[in-house]
Amino acid sequence: MDEAREKGRRRIVAYWLLTVCLMVFAMIVLGGVTRLTHSGLSMVDWKPLTRWLPPMSQAEWQHLFDLYRQSPEYLKINVFMDLAGFKSIFWLEFLHRLWGRFIGIVFVVPALLFFLLRWVDWRLGRNMMGMFILGGLQGVLGWYMVKSGLVDDPDVSQYRLTAHLGAALLILGYMLWVAMSLLRPERHPTWKGTGRPPWSFAVALVVLVFVTALSGGFVAGLDAGLTYNTFPLMDGDLVPDGIYATTPFWLAAFEDVTTVQFDHRILAEITFVLVVLFWWRSRGGGLSARAQSTANALALAAAVQVILGITTLLLVVPVSIAALHQAGAVVLYSTALWAAHALRPERNSG
Repeated sequence: MDEAREKGRRRIVAYWLLTVCLMVFAMIVLGGVTRLTHSGLSMVDWKPLTRWLPPMSQAEWQHLFDLYRQSPEYLKINVFMDLAGFKSIFWLEFLHRLWGRFIGIVFVVPALLFFLLRWVDWRLGRNMMGMFILGGLQGVLGWYMVKSGLVDDPDVSQYRLTAHLGAALLILGYMLWVAMSLLRPERHPTWKGTGRPPWSFAVALVVLVFVTALSGGFVAGLDAGLTYNTFPLMDGDLVPDGIYATTPFWLAAFEDVTTVQFDHRILAEITFVLVVLFWWRSRGGGLSARAQSTANALALAAAVQVILGITTLLLVVPVSIAALHQAGAVVLYSTALWAAHALRPERNSG
């Protein structure tokens, strides 16, 4: 009876974490839309504890608009924007920040309840505290990113943008892994084939998908998707002229539009090929049924993501397709984590 009760508690905590994961997923997509619509610099101050409500009067709207009119984005890009135009970009950034606060509430309140009910052992409590700290730091990092576009150049730093995206993916992955471990703490044998089990392969795919997503952050930060809108060639060549032409050369991977887009293409293509190889190897009957389903899902997610990426490029980054492409990256990353979790080796397997 105690074992059944404990299992039920673990499931409740796991479903709570999965709910927060879904909210983080929505937050990442909303952040992408905010970036694509150039709405992220519409709020030029940061009041995380007080600004829960939107402007409620014309005077409040005018005050916020006056603050925005002192920003570089207004002075250098949107100098002809009126109050109605400001409202159109303000709402997305406001909702993005408000959603982050809701995530904090949905995380903190149940977490405190679970602690009070003594449903949390030392290991789970340590993980929950780590998630809380990372979530708080992510909010600070978001404002640090926005500040980079409020100085001289009316655009956020691609470094800070990518760091913000990477932190969100790490938080999502952390919570997802803990939730899956609560639902399936046991490690059943999943590999029945010859040779080494593909655990290391699956982990490598998680890392590669994560790095590819980060390279997409640099593409977004530099608006590199608005150039070379052909596939598979770039300016008529597989390898365009001028890549890695900066001094020092390695800065090109982070600051040169041509190199950044080329690197993202190559990483995406390598990821897709390796996912297909992983799926092909799984077809040999070496995986358990559950692990095989994760391999199938990973292959499907990779195929859809490649299609979305090419479509985004060829159509010159329409907001709807580009947002789906970013969502696809998160789905692919989560699916790779699911596959890696399903392939965890037994503890006594060495």
